[in-house]
Amino acid sequence: MITKRILETEGTTFFSFSYKCICFFTVSVFLLSCKNEINNKNEIEKNPLSVSFERFDLKFYNNSPDVIPNLKNEYPFLFPKQFSDSVWINRQKDTLQLLLQDAVINTFSDLSFLEKKTSSLFKYIRHYFPKTKIPRIITLTNNVDYQIKTVYLDSLLLISLDTFLGSDHPLYEGIPYYIRKELDSKYLLSQIAEKFASYIIPPNENRTFLSNMIYEGKKLYLQDLILPNEKDEIKIAYTQNEIEWVRENETNIWQYFIENQTLYKTDPELIDRFLEPAPFTKFYLQLDNESPGKVGRWIGWQIVKSYHKNNPEISLKKLIKTSSQELFNLSKYKPKR
Repeated sequence: MITKRILETEGTTFFSFSYKCICFFTVSVFLLSCKNEINNKNEIEKNPLSVSFERFDLKFYNNSPDVIPNLKNEYPFLFPKQFSDSVWINRQKDTLQLLLQDAVINTFSDLSFLEKKTSSLFKYIRHYFPKTKIPRIITLTNNVDYQIKTVYLDSLLLISLDTFLGSDHPLYEGIPYYIRKELDSKYLLSQIAEKFASYIIPPNENRTFLSNMIYEGKKLYLQDLILPNEKDEIKIAYTQNEIEWVRENETNIWQYFIENQTLYKTDPELIDRFLEPAPFTKFYLQLDNESPGKVGRWIGWQIVKSYHKNNPEISLKKLIKTSSQELFNLSKYKPKR
């Protein structure tokens, strides 16, 4: 009995010691990882890279027609040749355009804060994609065209400031809330990051729902890297309640996709139902009104993150070029809840 107790005690002591060692090792690895991440961010932020915004909107509006010839020389890509100068002169004097420009001036009288944040974004972009050109960044107004808030073209970035006035701005009255909520400057960086991701990530190799989900997931995962200080809800343009809903219902969403065999379907309706911005997702179930739109993007994001977690040795360049099927197979994705 005494021997048994000694063995039990020694076994317990050994187990306790081993467990403490494992915990210590795990915590040490975690802390080391955090330290390396912090050091890496500090090194990236030290980059002297700085960007500035060219205020085309200020140069064009509230000025005489005499400025148009010079502006056409400076910004030829903003003046299609098929339009005569009279079109631009009329636009300068258009009541609605001037109303929009006044709102832009009141909201964005000083862009230094946004310039600083955008500079940080391009520091991270340059870190992961060293050959990236720093684009010429030009601000304008564009009739609140919320489908084209930003345009990214290699060495050119256009920003329509009239689509970032704030979700409650009076000029947005009549626009559905699910669209209006994204018309806010807090989403400006994620908009730029998304357009850069669309530019750098190869297009889908097929039309399956899975391929489209993973394509959107790659874009969001890239935001994790180049916008490390932004919250998830900003990257996907969700409210706090919406981000909580998808986190709590990840298992249910995935189960729905599996049970309804959606992954390899090519029905365009699935894009509208699960990937495009919408007031809610169309499961055609009672929970529809509780759900946000774009839940397919959320799932694609989780699949890509799972792929990286299970294949940490694979480079970012390889990740963004990996086919959706291979990425899915290697992700070993399982919903967290």
